[in-house]
Amino acid sequence: MYMTQALHRSMQQRPGKTVVRFQGRSLTYAEFGDRVARLAGALRKLGVAEGERVAMFSLNSARYLEYYMAVPWAGAALNPVNFRWSAAEVLYSLNDSGTAVLIVDDPFTAVARKVAAECPTLRHIIYAGDGETPDGMLNYEALVADSEPMEDAYRHGNDLAGIFYTGGTTGFPKGVMLSHTNLISSASNALMSGTFEESTVMLHVMPMFHLACFASINAVFLAGGAHVPMPSFDPGQMMEAIARDKVTSLLLAPTMIQMGLDWLEKNLQRAAELDVSSLTSLRYGASPMTPVLLARTRETFPRVEFSQGYGMTELSPVATQLGPEYHNEEALASGKMASVGRAAHTVEVRIVDPEGREVPRGTVGEIIVRGPNVMLGYWNQPEATAQAVRNGWMHTGDGGYMDADGFVFLVDRMKDMIISGGENVYSAEVERALASHPAVAQSAVIGVPHEKWGESVHAVVVLKQGAGATLESIQAHCRELIAGYKIPRSAEFVDALPVSSVGKVLKNDLRKRHWKP
Repeated sequence: MYMTQALHRSMQQRPGKTVVRFQGRSLTYAEFGDRVARLAGALRKLGVAEGERVAMFSLNSARYLEYYMAVPWAGAALNPVNFRWSAAEVLYSLNDSGTAVLIVDDPFTAVARKVAAECPTLRHIIYAGDGETPDGMLNYEALVADSEPMEDAYRHGNDLAGIFYTGGTTGFPKGVMLSHTNLISSASNALMSGTFEESTVMLHVMPMFHLACFASINAVFLAGGAHVPMPSFDPGQMMEAIARDKVTSLLLAPTMIQMGLDWLEKNLQRAAELDVSSLTSLRYGASPMTPVLLARTRETFPRVEFSQGYGMTELSPVATQLGPEYHNEEALASGKMASVGRAAHTVEVRIVDPEGREVPRGTVGEIIVRGPNVMLGYWNQPEATAQAVRNGWMHTGDGGYMDADGFVFLVDRMKDMIISGGENVYSAEVERALASHPAVAQSAVIGVPHEKWGESVHAVVVLKQGAGATLESIQAHCRELIAGYKIPRSAEFVDALPVSSVGKVLKNDLRKRHWKP
């Protein structure tokens, strides 16, 4: 397996088809492939060697798609940079990976210049913006125009495709080494489930540095579909893009879906003018979709089929999938929709105890995964790799259980589990109860210090616009749904929850307010 294979096939079979539309410009597969081969040639001309790391520090763009194909075409390895990091974190990732070339766009040129001065392995910075090229940087378009296209280096199989740094909740992130087989086997699951086809037009709203978005990019290439990058998430611009570019497919976090629906309700006149009927597929991840949000989304987009996935960077990233057939009233009644689905086509999943023994169905344990999607390891961290990958199984650190039909139910990160008075409380279960409260828009449940019980259950709640609630009303609601020891003993009401770039709630940020270092 190799990342550029699908591009070669489309250049041969559909050279005149549009592969990317971005800011009023479009490229066919033939034009895109030529630019990729020329950018790869430019990287080689700059001295990039086999396996060397090339970083991209940029918002979503057509050039980001070219980067994702050109770096492996040149025989090098990817290092997408999280643009939400501090300069210190960016510098760490460049130094840790030994990055040789950094490609940067307009918002990040100042940070790039700052970190370059402290990164001894960094030989070149390529400016991929549309303005004046900053002093000391090379111009992206000039490099593409002035370089001869090179033959594909044909990196494949277990060759390193890229280093993808995890967000990390404490300390600096770990570099996850993923191979060509890892990435393509994982992306293939989307095609096997029928989520992507040649007619797919995917709007890339999630940040492209994130592996969930990159997996979608690979799946669209495999299907021979088209890409519409959006620089950053904006609910109004997203709706405009769906209508303008006849988008068929989206990947969003539930928080993004909610913001999109809120925008439509607040801008009724403009919403009525937009034809968003092309949208037929909505994939979500990062957190569960509540029944209330699903019903609201289905009412707005009746033609849309929903699916979700669960995974992590170390799994390239897919472990389980829950398809459209389990997003209906029957699945809601049976409880299947509360799951994260079943093992993806190329993957095995088990639930085990601390000794690694598989537990009976319905018993909570740690989720472990085996398959061609399991990472090569952590960059320069053999001990961490040995701890995470044992006998070929990736130990996710996530707690969950499996039902008799193989559906996996995620209950919590093992480290996020609340132990109150000796009882295990899984925050996801409490959050599901809170989600059905008529006044609650979003919630996050954490453990906070308690003198007697060690920890007590604390809810951080975002209320729906114009709605009101008290701790007492929340407790009364939860008492009808969950055991008494799981009911929040305290609550705070906030305007918004802290979230990552892909909409995942940052519970560590919430805990910091309550736990002393």
